[in-house]
Amino acid sequence: MPRTLKSKDFAGDAPEVARRLIGATLLVDGVGGVIVETEAYDMSDAAAHTHRGPTERNRAMFGPPGHAYVYFNYGLHWCLNFVCREEGHGAGVLIRALQPTQGLAQMRARRGLEDERLLCAGPGRVGQALGIDKAFYGLPLDRPPFVVHAPDPAQPVAVVAGPRIGISKAQALPWRFGLAGSRYVSRKF
Repeated sequence: MPRTLKSKDFAGDAPEVARRLIGATLLVDGVGGVIVETEAYDMSDAAAHTHRGPTERNRAMFGPPGHAYVYFNYGLHWCLNFVCREEGHGAGVLIRALQPTQGLAQMRARRGLEDERLLCAGPGRVGQALGIDKAFYGLPLDRPPFVVHAPDPAQPVAVVAGPRIGISKAQALPWRFGLAGSRYVSRKF
């Protein structure tokens, strides 16, 4: 069985952690799958929620690594981020897409669709499929309801990188990472 990630595994720079999470397995109350797309954000980056410093909304991103930062996007979707770096820094990884592997019936019911490829292809879809809401804000990723398993070391992961999606600042940074050839990413690389 692959190793379960602990808080210390999220202490690196956001782009490094985002790349390493490709191929990892994320489960929330036993529902989830393989992480196939991530985006990194850092307080030095103008697109990050932490760029202007701590606020009530983003305080979890300045907390210790290995915790959830959840935010409501466009008044429609709950999005899940993993806090990175040292406490006080303000960095994280947005979980953009999963290949669903466990709890597909629950995901289909939450999303109201059958197409497996579309269940978790985009951060809002991930949030809805996993049942993420504000109650998950600040929770540790190494305790229930979360379980994050490292990628299987016996199965090498080919990672591709490109610009992030849906931002208007710092667009040139190649901080979007994906599993090469995955049909579950939100948008092709």
